[in-house]
Amino acid sequence: MGKRTVAQQLVDELRLAGVSRIYGVVGDSLNPIVDAVRRTKGIEWIHVHNEEAAAFAAAAEAQLTGRLAVCAGSSGPGNTHLIQGLYDAHRSGARVLALASHIPSRQIGTGYFQETHPERLFVECSDFCELVSTPDQMPRVLRIAMQRAIGNSDVSVLVLPGDLAAASASGAIGTTPPVSAAGRVAPDQSQVQALSDRLNSARTVVLFAGAGVRGAHSEVMQLAERLKAPIGHTLRGKEWIQYDNPYDVGMSGLLGYGSCFDTMHDADLVLLLGTDFPYDDFLPQKRTVQIDHDPGRLGRRTALELGVHGDVRETLRAVLPLVKDKQNRSFLDASLHKHARSLEHVVSAYTHDVERRIPIHPEFPAAILDELADDDAVFTVDTGMCNVWAARYITPNGKRRILGSFLHGTMANALPHAIGAQMTDRTRQVISMSGDGGLAMLLGELLTVKRHDLPVKTVVFNNSSLGMVKLEMLVDGLPEHETDHAPVDFSAIAAAVGIHAIRIEEPGEVRDGLKAALAFPGPCLVELVTDPNALAIPPRISSEQVKGFALAAGRTVLAGGVGQMLDVARANLRNIPRP
Repeated sequence: MGKRTVAQQLVDELRLAGVSRIYGVVGDSLNPIVDAVRRTKGIEWIHVHNEEAAAFAAAAEAQLTGRLAVCAGSSGPGNTHLIQGLYDAHRSGARVLALASHIPSRQIGTGYFQETHPERLFVECSDFCELVSTPDQMPRVLRIAMQRAIGNSDVSVLVLPGDLAAASASGAIGTTPPVSAAGRVAPDQSQVQALSDRLNSARTVVLFAGAGVRGAHSEVMQLAERLKAPIGHTLRGKEWIQYDNPYDVGMSGLLGYGSCFDTMHDADLVLLLGTDFPYDDFLPQKRTVQIDHDPGRLGRRTALELGVHGDVRETLRAVLPLVKDKQNRSFLDASLHKHARSLEHVVSAYTHDVERRIPIHPEFPAAILDELADDDAVFTVDTGMCNVWAARYITPNGKRRILGSFLHGTMANALPHAIGAQMTDRTRQVISMSGDGGLAMLLGELLTVKRHDLPVKTVVFNNSSLGMVKLEMLVDGLPEHETDHAPVDFSAIAAAVGIHAIRIEEPGEVRDGLKAALAFPGPCLVELVTDPNALAIPPRISSEQVKGFALAAGRTVLAGGVGQMLDVARANLRNIPRP
């Protein structure tokens, strides 16, 4: 047996940390690491076709498992390709370690072939980024990088010259894996008391939940019942709070629906729960209290009456015994009625003769997909109009997951996210809701799906248009320009690479086509030829935007449907008298 290299030591330490795969594209400066993977049981190299996809896939794996996931890029272009996916992972709070290989050590600083400075390149999209300069340094810096990624739920980057990776290893970390169980932040008792005082003194309260309510569903419901408070949510909070929720009033933001926006602005007090909601124009900017485990987020989006540093679940458990039971639920009931009326309006607009409309209205297959998908399906959604259909149609139940580039907002994330999700569990149903623009951008990842025989179901909403960009132009009063492109047969492309493909142009074929695709045992692509004029607008836009839209469009654009959420809203009203 030959010498134990730094690369082998690195791979052994990754195995100790529970890492079972590395996503990347092989390249010369990565060769020692790739060879160490080849010789090590329990870990595999997942070949993708763009390092950007490697970072997306690792981010999806980390978000689904809560564990450390790893991607890699070779020196120069391999590193720069990683950046897009790492930005998304960084902003999504995914525990990702990126291995950025570098040019030979003695060439650094000479303008050598493919030279970049990855220790500078990745600083903005990571929590930790360091260059390893000696074999002695590597074990300790690797441990720090892994622990920072795990502990801070963020991206760490380890920069490793290729010649150093091939050198003989020295030093050791030890035999214990990194600490992977995240602790919970308990609030200071004085803040708990101040929080209860404000909740008790406010006549009406609305709760606005983000992704930080994960694991706190029961506590949020208890607080809502105690306060008779409506609950709104962000897109990232949807999967954790909307199910089994009799207080739901929908979502605010650019993709919002229901009465959430009005309810937040009408309440005496808004309680932000685990959200760093970036769209401050949708927040009241007054009468607000915020709970977050990260003190750096407190007051970042809105002026606060009180900021509470604490995990949402632990904070609510501490404050609930101090919160008085409000008796008057007229505000809650009025909000729920307004929410139901709002949903009734948009649903009636989109369900009339929808099964006969050609081109297919995208809301129709989105609703059917929601109905047919498994109870624990993972949906990955492209930025743009697919975000709209997922936000308004995919029904959470506590077991489904919805992953997207919800904070970085990049195109092309859905398919590589689906690759990482499916690698994590080949038996779980994974559905990529891809836009034609997003799929085209990383089209080569269909080859990755085929190469690894991943049973990903890629559902392409093909409207031959960048629909969200078109909408942005219209609301600004600008005529659409360069948003449309010539029709493309994505099903033919998928078939050409050996993926089972179905193309659907008639609405009457949607249900059977989707059912067949979801039942297919291997990779499958479903292409839905949809209406490019089916756009969606936010629940609130300015009068100037409305004017601009009318000037540019000269026609009505409907606000979007909401699938099974209407049934939920109706059910929530069964025992509530009309205000």
